[in-house]
Amino acid sequence: MKKIYISAIFMLVAVLAHAGGFRVALQGQKQLAMGHTGVAVVNSPEVAFFNPAGMSFLNKKFSVSIGTNLIFSNISFQNEQYGWYEEANNPVVTPFSVYATYQLNEWATVGIAVYTPYGSSVEYDKNWAGSHLVNDISLKAIFFQPTLSIKFNDRFSIGGGPIYANGSVNFNRNLDRATTNTEGERLNVTIDQTGISAWGYTLGMMFKPTTNITLGANYRSKIAMKAEGGEADFQNIPSNLQGQFSDGTFDAELPLPAELTVGASYEIADKWLIAFDYNRVFWDAYKALDVKFSNGLESINPRNYKNSSVYRFGLQYKANERFVLRGGYYFDESPVQAGYFAPETPRNDSNNFTCGFSFNISERFAIDASFLYVHFDEIDASYDYYQENGSNVPFGGTYKNNAFIPGIGVTYGF
Repeated sequence: MKKIYISAIFMLVAVLAHAGGFRVALQGQKQLAMGHTGVAVVNSPEVAFFNPAGMSFLNKKFSVSIGTNLIFSNISFQNEQYGWYEEANNPVVTPFSVYATYQLNEWATVGIAVYTPYGSSVEYDKNWAGSHLVNDISLKAIFFQPTLSIKFNDRFSIGGGPIYANGSVNFNRNLDRATTNTEGERLNVTIDQTGISAWGYTLGMMFKPTTNITLGANYRSKIAMKAEGGEADFQNIPSNLQGQFSDGTFDAELPLPAELTVGASYEIADKWLIAFDYNRVFWDAYKALDVKFSNGLESINPRNYKNSSVYRFGLQYKANERFVLRGGYYFDESPVQAGYFAPETPRNDSNNFTCGFSFNISERFAIDASFLYVHFDEIDASYDYYQENGSNVPFGGTYKNNAFIPGIGVTYGF
């Protein structure tokens, strides 16, 4: 009995590693509208995130960009064999970004970037068929990134800086597939932790072989998030098990993977700009999750994610001095391998379509808008490593999900 409950509980904390499914690629309105390209694009202080080396090529001494998005997502699950059907209740999520740059002199520019690259909010009905894996999750992470860019000449620059990450999680699930207490209530646990923090870094370079061609590369390091002393609140526990599962704390180390992005942009006749980015995410760092509870119990949960790639294409058209139009597309591979597909991160390969515009109110002030439609491929998949009575019990079915994501922002500079 004890082994059954413990193996179920440890799956909870796995969502803290973000599991690929809730990596939020919304780090700027202009660049998002262009297919989220940006490692070789210099058109706003958003470049502080995409490639800090490009800050030195901005044409304004000071510039700031602020934006936010609304994520409307839909997730459905069905297993025809058992007659299961569920639609997740997904509250609207509002990731944001703030970027500011300042030219110290002709060769040095400093900047600050604050953004939310990880986060989610998913709610299933209590006691649904997969409640032993997840009932609901609220996940937030904010990154703070001071940066410095050095321009060696009109063709080449480098840039980089430290990244400070701070996050929180609240997650609830039932302890197993069916057990209730004497009142008929399902046994469940809530894990809650705030103030999870860690450090990483970003490095970039930018090269302009000609006046209309730009090449760029950016590396973002792995960040090991350590949850220490998080709260574990066990609910509806029968009296004969309360000694084993009394409220306590947990510790875990949670990897956010390193990323490498390379790309190029080409300006055509001062009107058109096309861009391509290739992004490689090193998810193979997420092999398993070691979890320790304050009662001395320990477990390792296999994940065995694979490295994944994102292919991005973007287009920008300067219609006139007031309007700039943008569009793009990117294909995002899932890092989840067969047998490791869990409902707290129900994602597969996705096709992503973007568009947007900027309206320049004046030489200093502009309004930026973007729209992203995410379509995940329908998939029949399962998670095969949930243990009960000493055996693996697969849980799976057909997942369908998509998302509609409008965004708005402002840019100011002089």
